[in-house]
Amino acid sequence: MEENFKLVSEHWQEVLETVQEECEMSHVSFKAWLEPLEIVSVDNSRIVLSVPTGSSAINILNKKYTLPLRVAIEEMTGLSLDIHYVLPGEEKEPVQKSVFTQAMEDAHLNSKYTFDTFVVGQSNKFAHAASLAVAESPGDIYNPLYLYSSAGLGKTHLMHSIAHFILEKNPETKILYVTSEDFTNELIDSLRSSNTSVMSDFREKYRNIDVLLMDDIQFIIGKDRTQEEFFHTFEALYRANKQIIISSDKPPREITHLEERITSRMEMGLLADIDKPDYETRVAILRKKEDLDGFHVDDSIIDYIARNIKTNIRELEGCLNRIRAKSILEKRSIDLPLAQEILNDIISPDQNRQITSTIIIETVAAHFNLTVKEMCSQKRDNRVVHPRMIAMYLCRTMTEDALKTIASLVNKKDHTTVMSAVHKIEQEIETNPETKSQIEVIQKKLSGCG
Repeated sequence: MEENFKLVSEHWQEVLETVQEECEMSHVSFKAWLEPLEIVSVDNSRIVLSVPTGSSAINILNKKYTLPLRVAIEEMTGLSLDIHYVLPGEEKEPVQKSVFTQAMEDAHLNSKYTFDTFVVGQSNKFAHAASLAVAESPGDIYNPLYLYSSAGLGKTHLMHSIAHFILEKNPETKILYVTSEDFTNELIDSLRSSNTSVMSDFREKYRNIDVLLMDDIQFIIGKDRTQEEFFHTFEALYRANKQIIISSDKPPREITHLEERITSRMEMGLLADIDKPDYETRVAILRKKEDLDGFHVDDSIIDYIARNIKTNIRELEGCLNRIRAKSILEKRSIDLPLAQEILNDIISPDQNRQITSTIIIETVAAHFNLTVKEMCSQKRDNRVVHPRMIAMYLCRTMTEDALKTIASLVNKKDHTTVMSAVHKIEQEIETNPETKSQIEVIQKKLSGCG
């Protein structure tokens, strides 16, 4: 997957430095084991690394550094990837893939997201049943299927599960999973080319398939050309009795600045929401992850995490990842007091997490797939400048920090830079639905609801 390869490559040095720090590696060990690694490929479930220092190095990496690498990659990029090491030259040898595996890769699916790994509880029972019904008879009932919830509650997992189920029955089915942002970016690239054949290829890609899964549809608001193209794609697929599955953070009628004709089309099928998981479901999710990872922790630790992380499944699983990494790196079992110490920056029992400017900057950087270092650099391209302005706006509106303090945190000398950024973002909130939506999503993440 080209997008995943680019994402990991951009953060690779930071990943290596994080592992070096977490594992307290000497300069010599870092040079010997981590620095020589080269990224060969990245898909939705696996990263392949070339190890030029030989098979003995692969043994060391598997024994000591694979888990820390996995955790660091997930923290920096949001991708949960298995790590596979190869010797130079091996990566060039052709590997015969099964029809199912190739279909999965072509559809952009994560192999870990299946119905078998999805934990069903009161909060998601209806959405799960609807997803299973669609998987069993795509295009026949519940078309489109519209899943909505806050971030991190399982929408994407269910979407991938439907696709896996369909492909297992018939690997020849043409399925495509895409985020609305990727759809928009592909459309922009096609329009920029000024080549009619490129635009025809784009439309052929999205309209000549059996199942379309569009994630995070809310991000097409304010993008007239994208909404136009999505509407005609929807119409073409629907008329051909092809299955359409859409996800969002809210029901169609609550997505502002979305064309009425798109809203009405999405409401023609079935709307299924996913609520926050209850305590029993959270415990079950943690136990399922234990089983999948082959790693067991004490019941008191499971209870501690489940009682304190209530709104986000990814955070639940992230807590176990941290504990597991600490246990393996330090070669000792983890008791409750140590688990509380490991998770003290995530869990603050019986009190609301204090939102600081530092936390805001980290959250905004992660949302836009940037590092904090990039956010606070002197770079002037819009990929960095606009997120930086959003961070300054949120620091000013969500904390009591002085303008000078905020300026210092983003590596700016003059507090008027912050004033200018706040003013500009305030104007954009009034005139640009996309900026308003981005800020709402980040605020939910900061408040613990995303």
